[in-house]
Amino acid sequence: MLSDGEYTATCRELTIVGATARGYGMVYPSATMTVKDGWATFWREGTEVWNCNARFAEAHFDIRPAQDGARDADELS
Repeated sequence: MLSDGEYTATCRELTIVGATARGYGMVYPSATMTVKDGWATFWREGTEVWNCNARFAEAHFDIRPAQDGARDADELS
């Protein structure tokens, strides 16, 4: 399972339609993600846009450690 921290999550879905159909269109194509106590929260421009269990996030997104200040900078891709 993901450790608590800041990450960048990129949808594995190839289109916004696919991501929206699965309920996480607000994250497409990528967003900053904070993991705390097993829960993943996704951010855009400092606003929470979606959340899920960290195990679900790990299974459905490509995840990499975020750069410092990623939530403030918002989008890294």
